[in-house]
Amino acid sequence: MIENESNYSAEHYRTPDGAPTDIVIFTIVSTERSKVKKALPQHELQVLLIKRNIWPFEGQWALPGGFTLETETVQECARRELLEETQVSEVHLEYFNVYSGPGRDPRGWMISHAFLALVGEQQLANRQAAVDASEVQLFPVAEALKLQLAFDHRTMIEDALLQIQRKMLTTTIAKAFLPDEFTIAELYQVIQAVVPDFAEQNFIRKITSTQSRSGIIEKAVDATGALKSSNQYSQRPAQLYRFTGLEPQLSIYS
Repeated sequence: MIENESNYSAEHYRTPDGAPTDIVIFTIVSTERSKVKKALPQHELQVLLIKRNIWPFEGQWALPGGFTLETETVQECARRELLEETQVSEVHLEYFNVYSGPGRDPRGWMISHAFLALVGEQQLANRQAAVDASEVQLFPVAEALKLQLAFDHRTMIEDALLQIQRKMLTTTIAKAFLPDEFTIAELYQVIQAVVPDFAEQNFIRKITSTQSRSGIIEKAVDATGALKSSNQYSQRPAQLYRFTGLEPQLSIYS
């Protein structure tokens, strides 16, 4: 029988049992090195997890998230669930993947939509567990990936990590974690917090002089036009820089 508007019925098709959202929130935690004079603060990439207080996976750490209501979009669901379970709001969430592996959720056929964000530490300062979460906590990413996480949330974190590592190396997202004026060493350290294996021997020359990057940052000067420097984290004054506001349009063909 050919299906048309007169004989179509949703009952002819198996539909998912739910369309939850899961949210991966990363931040860079900065800690002063009190025992090392003039050393840069230690930066560490961490991820926000909740401890579930309901079945399934009760008592296990998981990403914040929950079921989409019929009256909202998955984007609205992600923002609502993040607020309900962690009291975190005003975060720009970016959709990054869908997870539909058979058996990923013991409650049935669940197709989960995943979102991510890399936010400043201060945006998570008032986090508080509620609703389906008994605890909410930041974990170093490496430590989180060693935990017995609920559902397929380890895979989600790994996938989200690759996304923000790519953004760190191809956009100016690092400026959200730097003061308005910064040294090259500070910029380098923020990049390495997200991309630990990043190593560029000629970083200063490349970031300041190559054609593809020119205009992204510039040397900071005072009102008289004199170059500005800082010895806050070094014995000798280091040149200060600032982002210009230019967003690079990189191409693999140029």
